[in-house]
Amino acid sequence: MTTYTLFLILIMIVAFLLILIIMVQNPKGGGLSSSFGGGGTQALGGVQNTTNFLDKSTWTLSIILLVLILLSNFVAPKVNSINTSSEIENTIENREVQDVPAQPAVTTTPKDSAQ
Repeated sequence: MTTYTLFLILIMIVAFLLILIIMVQNPKGGGLSSSFGGGGTQALGGVQNTTNFLDKSTWTLSIILLVLILLSNFVAPKVNSINTSSEIENTIENREVQDVPAQPAVTTTPKDSAQ
C-alpha cells in the first residue's frame, strides 16, 4: 500500500467522523447535548460538558482533515512530463502527411439558388 493510498483512507475516515460529529450537534441547543439534560447528569457536568466535547471534537477533526489533505499533496504520485507523453501527442508526432488533391471550390450565385 502506498503512502498516498494511506493518506486517502485516513482522509475518508476523518471526514466520516467529522460528518457524524456535526450531525449529532443541533445549533438550537438540542441534539445529543439535550439528551443529557436530566437531573442525574447535572452532577457530572451535564449539557455543558457534552457541548464542549462536541465542539472540541469538531475543531480537532477539522484541523486533522486539513493537515492530512495538505500532507497528501506532498506524497501524491508525480507524473514526469519529460519522459512520458500522452497518447494524443504520440499520434500527432507519428502521423504521416498525406497528399490530398485539392477539390475545386463550389460557389453558388443568386441565379443558381433561384432556379
